[in-house]
Amino acid sequence: MPDHTEMAGLELVCIIVNFGQGSKVMQTAKKHGISGGTVLLGKGTIKNRLLEFLALTDVRKEIVIMATDHVTASQVLEKLDEKFKFSRPNHGIAFTTSINQILGARTIKSDHMSESRGAKEKMYHAITVIVEKGNAEDVIDAATEAGSKGGTIINARGSGIHETSKLFSMEIEPEKEIVLILSEKNSTDAIVSSVRQKLKIDEPGNGIIFIQDINSTYGVYK
Repeated sequence: MPDHTEMAGLELVCIIVNFGQGSKVMQTAKKHGISGGTVLLGKGTIKNRLLEFLALTDVRKEIVIMATDHVTASQVLEKLDEKFKFSRPNHGIAFTTSINQILGARTIKSDHMSESRGAKEKMYHAITVIVEKGNAEDVIDAATEAGSKGGTIINARGSGIHETSKLFSMEIEPEKEIVLILSEKNSTDAIVSSVRQKLKIDEPGNGIIFIQDINSTYGVYK
């Protein structure tokens, strides 16, 4: 039987903080019920003076990604907000999105997973754009032109079938950049349209965009 979890109420918790804070976030989360997670390195970008939206500047960031049930996620976010003061500018942001299934996650608690939740209007989207290395700034520019207040750039590598090249007769996987943008729902279409047009996303190999509903947020300002 495959090792997976597929139950109602699972959430992905994402915390974006200044460099050096990721381990402290993880320690606090573990203390309050989340068994583990992953810390990624990124760069925050801001193209205008409305920093309050994401509380990010053009500096190194750490992105902490953790998975747990809805109740634990809510409790942990409250404790993290108390400790790291996301309500203050440049102290970071936190948000959650829904997960349908987790594979290989034996240690995630399931006590609250079957708890039903009433419908709650989602106010924000997480827009994720994956492009070739060097194009992330163009994504930020296009998004800013359409009303975005900033985003976070994460380095990555692609492994698609058409995304390899030759170096000294050896195939290599080109580096990618992931751009994470939080958007108010009424701005998402304009931002995505601008990025699609500027980056020519619909042409093969130019990138991928996906959009997720955000269930809850801390440190996000209008």
